[in-house]
Amino acid sequence: MTQGEAQRRGGRPPAGTDPQKRQQILEGATRVFTSVGYEAASMNDVAREADVSKATLYVYFPNKEKLFAAICAEKRDRNIGELIASLDVDRPIEQMLHDFGAGLLRRLSAPYVMVAHRIVIGVAERMPEIGQEFFEAGPLRLTKALAAYLQHHVDAGNLKIDDTFLAAAQFLELSQATIFRPRLYAALPDAASEQEIEKVIGSALRLFLARYGDAHAL
Repeated sequence: MTQGEAQRRGGRPPAGTDPQKRQQILEGATRVFTSVGYEAASMNDVAREADVSKATLYVYFPNKEKLFAAICAEKRDRNIGELIASLDVDRPIEQMLHDFGAGLLRRLSAPYVMVAHRIVIGVAERMPEIGQEFFEAGPLRLTKALAAYLQHHVDAGNLKIDDTFLAAAQFLELSQATIFRPRLYAALPDAASEQEIEKVIGSALRLFLARYGDAHAL
């Protein structure tokens, strides 16, 4: 019997597959991690806050690392999805890349995103599958989407790029200059200001388009 059939007949979904229970746990865990921090939080704290038994909690998430990774994935997938959806090939290239880069920085410099990056880096050596999943579903997915956008404009004769994946990665790195690393290392505590974002994205665009752009097509 499938999960859907069990629910239609009034039965319970198989252990660990109830989406409402999973969401209940994620919301409780988010409150715990936010209030006491990742290191201080325990699975006992999460079970109590989420109003589930420890046995139920461990059915859904076998350890704190995987629970935190699931919380990160939920927020990350929403942010990445919004950025990818914004890549409109019909808009002027310079304006499109400006808005894309600014949107990236607003999300990337948010304090909770910085915390997530630090935690993933901290557990990646011990649990490399978490680091790999975080990279593939986040930076790699975004780079591939931007590369596809750039390839469209290469094919249309608007950009001159030999390797669109490399160019996409370069634009993403240029866009993060002076924004990402100081916050990753907690040297700067606050999200980037709009003034800072405009300065960095403006410079990134000038460098990127000077190398790859066609002035007549921008």
